Formats: sequence, structure tokens, C-alpha cells
Amino acid sequence: MERNVKELVAKMTLEEKAGMCSGQDFWHLKGVERLGIPGVMVSDGPHGLRKQDDKADHLGINESIRAVCFPPAVLSACSFDRELLEEMGVAIGKEAQATDLSVILGPAVNIKRSPLCGRNFEYYSEDPYLAGEAAAAFINGVQSQHVGTSLKHFAANNQEYNRMNCSSEVDERTMREIYLPAFETAVKKSQPYTVMCSYNRLNGTFASEHPWLLTEVLRDEWGFKGYVMSDWGAVNDRVEALKAGLELEMPASGGINDQEIVRAVTDGTLDEAILNRSVERILSSVFRYLDNRQEETLNLNDDHELARHIAEESIVLLKNEDSILPLSAEESVAFIGGFAKTPRFQGGGSSHINSFRVDSALDMAAAAGYTVSYAQGYPANDDVYEEDAVAEAIRTAAAADKAVIFAGLPDSFESEGYDRSHMHLPDCQNRLIDEILRVQPNTIVVLHNGSPVEMPWRGKVKGIVEAYLGGQAVGGAVVNILYGKVNPSGKLAETLPIKLSDNPAHLNFGDGAEVHYQEGIFVGYRYYDAKEMEVAFPFGHGLSYTEFRYSNLRTDKSVLTDTDTLTVSVDVTNTGNRTGKEAVQFYVADRTGTCRRPKKELKGFKKVALEPGETKTVSVTFEPRSFSWYNTDLHDWFIGSGTYEILAGSSSRDIRQSLTLQMNSAQKLPLKLHMNTTFGELLSDPRTREYGLFLKKKMDDFFGDGSEANESESSDEAVSDAMSEAIAASIPLRNVVSFGLCTKEEVAEVLEKLSQNS
Repeated sequence: MERNVKELVAKMTLEEKAGMCSGQDFWHLKGVERLGIPGVMVSDGPHGLRKQDDKADHLGINESIRAVCFPPAVLSACSFDRELLEEMGVAIGKEAQATDLSVILGPAVNIKRSPLCGRNFEYYSEDPYLAGEAAAAFINGVQSQHVGTSLKHFAANNQEYNRMNCSSEVDERTMREIYLPAFETAVKKSQPYTVMCSYNRLNGTFASEHPWLLTEVLRDEWGFKGYVMSDWGAVNDRVEALKAGLELEMPASGGINDQEIVRAVTDGTLDEAILNRSVERILSSVFRYLDNRQEETLNLNDDHELARHIAEESIVLLKNEDSILPLSAEESVAFIGGFAKTPRFQGGGSSHINSFRVDSALDMAAAAGYTVSYAQGYPANDDVYEEDAVAEAIRTAAAADKAVIFAGLPDSFESEGYDRSHMHLPDCQNRLIDEILRVQPNTIVVLHNGSPVEMPWRGKVKGIVEAYLGGQAVGGAVVNILYGKVNPSGKLAETLPIKLSDNPAHLNFGDGAEVHYQEGIFVGYRYYDAKEMEVAFPFGHGLSYTEFRYSNLRTDKSVLTDTDTLTVSVDVTNTGNRTGKEAVQFYVADRTGTCRRPKKELKGFKKVALEPGETKTVSVTFEPRSFSWYNTDLHDWFIGSGTYEILAGSSSRDIRQSLTLQMNSAQKLPLKLHMNTTFGELLSDPRTREYGLFLKKKMDDFFGDGSEANESESSDEAVSDAMSEAIAASIPLRNVVSFGLCTKEEVAEVLEKLSQNS
């Protein structure tokens, strides 16, 4: 159906236009019946539908429709598989069409700055490249079904404590390199129907009324075409938010803020053209959905099987000492822990799905005919050490060939709305694991957690499986991994530190009024690598029941410019005897010395399936942006000339192949020359080196170059050549004036010419 949105808006009254800019109720947008514009519904759904018709709320308190809980982002990101995430999006998009939902409120791409953030289970990664690629794939899947997504939470929303008011204090380079790129990638590659602003302030200004964020960056730079909605209750000043670029306030304000808009237009403090444009943007997205309504049937059982498949492709085998896994059907195995019977498969809060079915590992093992005994040991949702339950668990584990302990975080330990205060598992779980290890050396731990946990028993158990929060079919997925029906291929989308205090944000997380991101760009593996710090398990890590050999890393260019794309290829061979999948990771290391940068950064990945003995070539394309860093003098991305290293590996700390190439960049940093510029700075830049040598000679002549015949031996010992060079490099230009070697005017004139010619 052809619609002229501008004509529709022109027919609206001022009050109707203002009303379109806020919700009808908790989940519906307003319509205008007389103009044939119906209201539409939106719903939470980063990993499934949380559609509430009555008693609506935003925190998951009241019940929603029965639906499928797919693996949350904490696990699905570990698939390192764009096609799989897109397939998940398609399924959720079809479910939305079947239940008449116009927009799914997700995905969430906030960076995992600290493992304590209560909402980390909804976020993809500590790495902006991985998070952006995952989000773009998911959005493309959902929106292929003509259902919108709402990319959230824009931006720098990395804690739950005081999230409605706190100010994230982030420098420009850190914002551009860490906290914005995932949003940028998703916008440019997928064009979500909407973007949801976050609650917090950014450097003092509420995200909901931040023109730089919502208009200059999002629209003018990235080309976003949809509308911006608020998180529920995130609007501080409705008129200022509208001016800044926030079109839709959610939920309903009871007409209070609509009247604020009307008054502002009437008294001239708000240009009505801004209001008209906002309504046009909202309606354009609404009609994209309405004009593409399609008949869909809820296929809950099929989607349940897809949820299991996604979990299987994402679960991470962290440790497999003595090849304790996979388990054999002939072995007697003890399942220990409440999570074996009642798995924790999703987080609490606005994303909580009312699952129509939940598979436990215990039930799925029995259904598959495996010989499994069970003892609770500890409850799934409490930190209680019960002597009788522990004694039964120890007896059960001792009598079996192997024990699998299902550990993890109870619901109360992590949720939207509050942050964790520690990284510990419940004490009862750690205590029981130690006691079982005394009687059963062949012990595996399966983890159900939404964020990293400390593992004091890490060196003692033979196997560790990170199932994270795996969605409603996690039980079947875990059993298939444990028994080798599925070969694990998940890779960690975040670093698992040994202890909380190792985290780069440890001393600057969870503050109230202002949160200072003092670690800057050194988040996650970027920090741990720079510190050369031991971690429990590194970013990108994940084992398989087979082995992979990397060889013949190559590029289509050995010398490139700052406008070239680069194709990088590596051959991967399955050297084992099982079919398996490997997520090949490509990193870039800047060796130019132009500025302080991480030792390496993920810039490409691809998952490949290989039969035993099979070799495949894995190729990715690097854009110029893959080599760049954000320069705050240019307020733009910059690529320095010099050497770069290309790394291909199985994890961030398991680099299998590397090569170097030469970058000849036409980009030059602006010269910042003044009287406090040092000799060393002049000498290090080809544009100023000649003048630096000229002044250095004057200074050497003034002090003597150390070659005078009458210079004493003690003088030679006191001032070494290295010391002399270091001192010379740090001398500011003002000294050539203070020592009478040049006039201030002479120096200033040369500096001005050099700056103009640069």
C-alpha cells in the first residue's frame, strides 16, 4: 500500500502529533483512528518474546505469554557464527508476526566492562567488533520478517546501580573505539527500525537529550534512518529530548509530557518542524510493519529444537584434561547439583521469558538411555549447605565412574536492576565440589551463569563446560555435548579472569553520581594482554574433541595504503578423528608506534566445519578501519604508516600464524607546534626533523658535544651518551630562547611555516 506519511502528518492536529511521540500504555504506540493509523505493540525480546497483554510491567514481575526462550546473548555470542544468529533472528521475527508484535526490544550491545554488571547476560561481548557483528546478524534475521528491532542501550550503559541518573564519564577516544562501534556496525549493516537510548547520562548529559549522541553521531555520521525511543522512564526533559533527536517516549506519560510538547510549539520554544519530522520517522517504521503483515503460526516445538541447536553451537568446553570428555554410554555417571534437575537458563528482569517447556540435563540423559544417577547436593536457587544432601552427593559421586557437577549462580545472584558485589559461586557449591574431588578424581563441572565466576577448584577438576545461560533447551544441549553427540565449538566472548580484582574496571565500577572509565580503551583482553596477566581462560578460548592445524596464512597484498581493503586467508585442517567446527579469529597488531594501542584487536572471525583430515581455506576482508585508531585532534579515525602484524588463532592467546605487512598511509597527524614542543618531538617527525637537527646542533655547540680534549674522565662517567641523548630529546624549544640561541620571534615564525606546510 502506497502511503504519503508527510500528508498524514499534515492532517494531524498539534495534539495528535504530540501524542504520537509517547506510548498509549506500557507496550502500545498510539494510533489516530480518524486517519486510519492503528496502534501497534512492542515487546521485550532479545532472546524470545515477553509479550504481556494485561498487568504490564518492565521488569518481568507479571506473567507473559508462553514462548520460546532462546539462548541469551551471553551464550549465543560464543557461537562466533553470524549465520546462526541470523537464523535465531528469523525465528523470533516469525514468532513476533504470529503474535502481532511490531518491534522486538533488542538486541543489547553494551560492552561487558565489568563482570559485576547485573545485566551482562543480555550483552554479547567485551569486544566491540564481535558485539557489532553479532547484533547486525540478529537484526537482519528479525527484520527479514518485517518486524522491527530496537538496538539498545545507547550508550555507555555498563552498570545497573543508579542507572537512571549516573553519569558515565568517558573520553572521546574510548567512546569511539570501545563503546560506540557495536552500535555503529549494527546501524550501518542492518538499519534497525529503532534505537533505544539508555537511562544514564553521558559526560553529564542525559542520553535521552544528547544531540551529539542521537543526532550528530547516530544520524549525521552513521546514517540511521529509523526512530529513537527511550528506555522505559528514561526521559528527563521531554522537549529537550525531542530537540536532541529522541522521537518516542515510552511508556505512556498520561498525557503530561504530550502537553509539554504542545506548549513548547505554541510558545515558540520548539519548532513544529522538529515535531513533524519525529512523527514522520515513527510512522514510517510503523507502516513498514503494518504494510508487511503476514500470516505466521507459532511453531514452538520447532523453535525449541532451534534453541537447543544454538546452545549446542555456543557452549564452551573450557577444560578437558586427560580427555575426560566426551562421556561414554557405557560409563556410570553421577549428575550432582540442583541445576541438573532445574537448570538456570535465563536471567531476571525485562528479558525474562515465560518458557512453554524447559529441558533438564537429568531428564534428557534419561531419555537418551544413558546410565545416570542423581543427587541434589545443593539446591538450585539458594546458598544452603545441607549435611544430609552433601553426604548423599558424595556417596553417589564415589560410586560412579565419573561425576558431573552442575554449578552456577542462583537467580538472586544476578539480575537486571542491581549489580553483583562479587564473582563467587555460592559457598555451598564450592565446598561440595572440593569434597567430591576427594572421593572422585574424574570430575567435570558444568556452569550455569550469566557472567564470569571465580573457580577456586579450576586446577583440580578435569573438565569444565561453560553453558552460561543456555535457553530453555539447555539440558538437551549439555547432554549432547557431554556425551559427544555434538562436538563443542563455542568460544568465549569475554575473558574469564582469575579473580575480581584483576578486572580493569575494578576500582572504577559501581559509583553513584559519576562513573569514571579510567581504564580507557583497555577493556577485557586488551587490558589483560597489556598487563601480561594470567587469566582463568582467555577471550576466544574454546576446546573441541578434535584438533585443528593452521597453515599458510597469507594476504592479497604485502604493502597497502590507507584506502585499501585486504583479504586475509589461512588454511585450517582437522587433524583429529571427529567432525568438528573451528571459529578462526583474526587479529591486527599495530607495530608502528604511532600511539599507545592494545597489543592486538579482533578484526575478523569465521566458523568453519571440517571432516577428519579435511582442509579448508578461511578468508576474511579487512577494511581500512581495521587498522585505525581514533585521534581526538582530528576527531576522526587515523591510520599510521609502518608495520602491522596479522594474527590468526584459536583464541586471543593461542595465535597459530602471523605475518607482517607495510602500511603506507597518506594520513598525517596535525602538527601541534609551540614553545614547549620538545627536540625529541621535532626529530621524530619527518616534517620537522630538519629544523630539529638545526636547533640540536645549536644546543650541542652551546654546551659542547663532549669531544673537548680538556674534558675530564669524571665528567664522561657522570654524563653518558644515553643520558645526553635523553636529556636532549626532552628539551623544550623555549630553552633555545632562554639560552640566547634564537629569538622567540624567530622560532615562532618557523613553527608557523611548518604548521602551514604540514
